[in-house]
Formats: sequence, structure tokens, C-alpha cells
Amino acid sequence: MSQDIALKMYQRDRHRAQALFKHSPTLSKSASLEGDHLLHRFEPDWSKFEHVYAHELLPQKDGCKKTSRFLQEVVDVLIDYVHKSNDRSTKVLDFHHPHTLREMMDHCLDIQEEPQNLEQILSDCKETLKYCVKTGHPRFFNQLSTGLDIIALVGEWLTATANTNMFTYEIAPVFTLMEDIVLTKMRECIGWENGEGDGIFAPGGAISNLYAVAVARHTVMPDGKTKGLSSLPRLVMFTSEHSHFSIKRAGALLGIGTDNVVLIKTDERGKMIPSVLDAEIERAKREGGVPFFVSATAGTTVLGAFDPFNDIADICEKHKIWFHVDGAWGGSALISQKYKGLLEGVQRADSMTWNPHKLMGILLQCSAILLRRKGLLEASNALKAPYLFQEDKQYDVVYDTGDKAIQCGRHNDVFKLWITWRANGDTGFENRINGLLDMSHYLQQKLKERKGFEFVLENPQFINVCFWYVPSSMRRLTPGPERDARLHKVAPKIKAMMMEKGSTMVGYQPLGEKPNFFRMIVSNAATTQPDIDFMLNEIERLGEEE
Repeated sequence: MSQDIALKMYQRDRHRAQALFKHSPTLSKSASLEGDHLLHRFEPDWSKFEHVYAHELLPQKDGCKKTSRFLQEVVDVLIDYVHKSNDRSTKVLDFHHPHTLREMMDHCLDIQEEPQNLEQILSDCKETLKYCVKTGHPRFFNQLSTGLDIIALVGEWLTATANTNMFTYEIAPVFTLMEDIVLTKMRECIGWENGEGDGIFAPGGAISNLYAVAVARHTVMPDGKTKGLSSLPRLVMFTSEHSHFSIKRAGALLGIGTDNVVLIKTDERGKMIPSVLDAEIERAKREGGVPFFVSATAGTTVLGAFDPFNDIADICEKHKIWFHVDGAWGGSALISQKYKGLLEGVQRADSMTWNPHKLMGILLQCSAILLRRKGLLEASNALKAPYLFQEDKQYDVVYDTGDKAIQCGRHNDVFKLWITWRANGDTGFENRINGLLDMSHYLQQKLKERKGFEFVLENPQFINVCFWYVPSSMRRLTPGPERDARLHKVAPKIKAMMMEKGSTMVGYQPLGEKPNFFRMIVSNAATTQPDIDFMLNEIERLGEEE
């Protein structure tokens, strides 16, 4: 083989040519060096993308190499963000007011007529992540859904790469099987015999609750599907005064009306009072309404209360009313042998919402609506569109689940849950949930030991810990309106200062006549006792500055 031919091969395939140089005694070392020189001269610098544009990537015929290098660069950006999210020396957020942030990012926010090169696109990715809140940071306590589980992250990456729809088996064969298996597993956790029943993944707990109300309405008044609201009597639904707002919103969206969503009083711990529920159902009947739906809550958003499910189930059976449990937050406690007793009686529910993207740490979004009886989702929602749901397909069309859904296009939310459950097993998830409750108990103990901290509710049922910080300047004030008015301003000021600093994030809100208080949520398995101590120290330090 001539040296010229080898050099040309070297330019096309460096590794192959190097092998030729190594094993051919007739090719000189200088040829290898000359090949390196040629590559240096003629190959582009793949570490930069100033002259590369999106249209040059796959599916362009010669786009493989550019695509691989570009994706590797993007993955490096993402890995760096994952590392920073777990680095306690980094800020939870780099906060700027909206108008300021708009000015700072003006160079990359606007969409221009001409395409930007991929170097700019990489810069845009970095800039975007720079100003994102690191919800996976161990000191982020602001929401019920926190953390950055690596296996779930891998699941989300694979899901995006597969980029398929969940409406039929023919385009999502593996994922539809996974969905069936995972939903069956979740129904088994609830306690429904052999995991029988039905369900579907929905875009968040609010939509899962919407499904429950829609199916319940169809079950009691099926003519509404074809004849509309004019064919229906005045339907009435009931939920706790501490329930999630999505229950009331479902009443608005489905034409029931928020005036017909009755909020049931709770006891001092935030649990629905069954006797009040029974009385309100009787009252609605006397006034000509048709009670059809009761929603109990497994882990209320603020106090973390679990309603008395068996008592509520008795009332629903007595009045022949659909019994739903909103377990978006607390449903995952079913996996823990230690804490599943919080949901005693949930197996009597007709439906249940469960959000693995909260307590189980699955990445957003991952929510399921689960039903005890099969076929109700299709009865309520199916329209048998012939361009999707043909009955004469070559496979069992029971796996074409799209007609159960409100949506047509439906994101694959099951894979990240399936693969994380595979990686952790029941035991891993149980240990996670027990560990989060242990961390909540540690927080409660520390609050009792520190001056200036007062519980909104002592010994809460669940992870939620609600408390006030009372600055030293206010501790001698007599309890009453003046003290409450001043205390109401403390949590917002502390929250603003911690966000400006970027040190931590904790949510706050009022409740009824109670002034603003902190609602502390530990739902990130990366959070440690020193992180809890840091957060309390920060609140105390900032509280004395306010």
C-alpha cells in the first residue's frame, strides 16, 4: 500500500489508519506524523460549534459525527448541573426580579429570524440552567416535589429520546406494557384484590382528580356525555376545607359549579369531620341537589392531614356516593410497612390519585388516577376515533389505552417510574419514605429545643412541619391581633432574604385566621440533619435582621 493512500485513509478514519501504520513495516513513522498534521489542518475543531448549525445535525447524511459531539457537549452541561445541584457550596438559586432577569438574558431570550450557531445554543443551555432554581439541592424545601433522582433522570432522558405517544400499543409497545404493570402494582399497594381495576397516567394530580370527578359524574348520570349539562340535575360534590384546590377547580371545569362544591369542616388537626360530611349530604338532598362525589385527602397540602377514610367510606356507602381519595402527596406511604396505616380504609375508595413525583422522588411529572372497577374510564371518555382505535388490528387492542384518556397526545410518564422502581425495589422506596419521616421527626425535635420557634401544629401526622419564627423583638408581645399582624410579615420577609441570598428555600402561607407561617417539607432523600440545622440557623439569623 502506498504512503499516499494510507494518508488519505488516515484522514477518513484515524483509528483504522493508525492500525495500518502500526502493523505495516513499509509505512514510516513520518507518515503517521504527517497524517496528524493533515488532520490538524483539515479537520474542524469539534470542541467549538461557531460554524455549525442545527440543519447540519442528523438526519443530514453526514451529520452523525457533529450530532454525537454536540450531544456529548450537552450531556456535559447537564452533568455539571447535576453536580452543582448536589453541591452544598452552590446556591439554591441565583434570584433576580423578572424585569432584571429579562434584561440580563435579553441576548438569548429573543427568537431571531436567522438561525443561531450551536455554540450559541450551548451557551443558551448553560445560561438557562444558571438561573434555574436547583430543586434537587438538599436545601430546597419549598415544594412537595423535590430532589434529583439519577435513575429517574435517566428514565426521563430515555423517554425524550424515544419520543413516542402513549395512545396505542402499535407506537408504544414496551411503554404500554410497562404502564399496565406499574398501574397494577399501584392498585395492589392500595389493597384492591389482585391489583384489579383500571387507571392511567395523567399530567399531574390536578388532572388525575379531574378524571375522578368526570368518571363519577358519568357513572351517576351517563346521559351527560351525549346530551350535555342541560340533561343533568344539580349535582353536588364534597371535599375537605383543607383539600387541594384542584377538586374545586374540577367542579368549575366540568360544569358542576364551585357553588356546588361543599367544603367540609375539619378538626384541629386538619382532618375532615365525618359527622359534618353526613349532615351536609343530607342538607344537599333536602335542597334538591344530587350528591354524587366525596373527595377525602391522604396528606393535605399544608398540614399533611389524613382524613378518616373508613368513616367517610361508611357515609359514602350509606348515601351511594362515589368515594375518591386524593393521595397525590401521601399515597406513597402505602409502600411503607411502618406508615401505611395512615391510609387505613383507602382500599374502600372507588378511585385514588397518586403522585410518584412527590414522595417517591420521580421527576416531574408522574401522576396516576387509579380506579377500583375496570371499564369506567373508557365509558366516560371513549369516542372510538377510527383513525387511531381500529378493532381489526393484528394485536390485542385492549392495550390501546388512548381512548381512556382526556388527551389524545399523551406523554410517557411511566418509564422513569418503572425503571426507578426496578432500581430500588419496594425495599428501597420504603427506606426512602421512612427516612424522610425520620428527617421530619428530627426537625420537630430541633424546633422544640430552639427559642423563637412555635408550632402551628405539634406532632403532625406526616412530613409537613408548620411553624412560626418569632423574632426576639416580638417575644414579649401579648398574643392577639397586634402580634398576629406583625408576625404575619415575618415569614415573607425572611423568605425574600433567603431567596436574595440563594441559601435555601422554604414555603410559607397563612391558614384561616392564622398569620403566615413556614411550611417545611423534607421530600429530598439527599437532605441530611446538618441541612435541617442550616435551614433553622438561616431562618433565625435572617429573622433577627428583619
